[in-house]
Amino acid sequence: MFYYNVNCQSGRFAMSFLKHLLSSLGLIDGPSERKFELDENLRASLEEMAYLERRPVEEIAADLLQEAVGQRQNATTHLQRWRELSPRQQDIAALTCLGYTNQQIAIRLHLSPETIKTHLRSILQKFGVKTKFELRQLLSGLDFSAWESPAPIPPRG
Repeated sequence: MFYYNVNCQSGRFAMSFLKHLLSSLGLIDGPSERKFELDENLRASLEEMAYLERRPVEEIAADLLQEAVGQRQNATTHLQRWRELSPRQQDIAALTCLGYTNQQIAIRLHLSPETIKTHLRSILQKFGVKTKFELRQLLSGLDFSAWESPAPIPPRG
């Protein structure tokens, strides 16, 4: 649900931004020119959700838009953190996300299991998570198919 605090400066900006977007989508009246058109299926889905939840279409659209923007921002942040990893850390993170154990990763990368653990601790810290499971969830949208081949990954300098 979207909450708006009228006493909050950032809340006013967020609300203004949201109103502009909703107006641009043609979901509310506003001073801005309509820039996007909802197709019939999307409009019908919004109307059905609004009916089922007994809420205005505009409120449903605002909530969905806010959620989508938040998800996009999170995905961008995760991708940026991924790019900040060293190539070796990317190898270890990718193999971890593919379900390899530390021992399997060590064998595949020609490193010691302790080295894998050290890299993994650093990776988890950079992503702000505590477990491999959380890392897998966080990076589930990335494509790790390049690491799926059975051939060993060559040692890096």
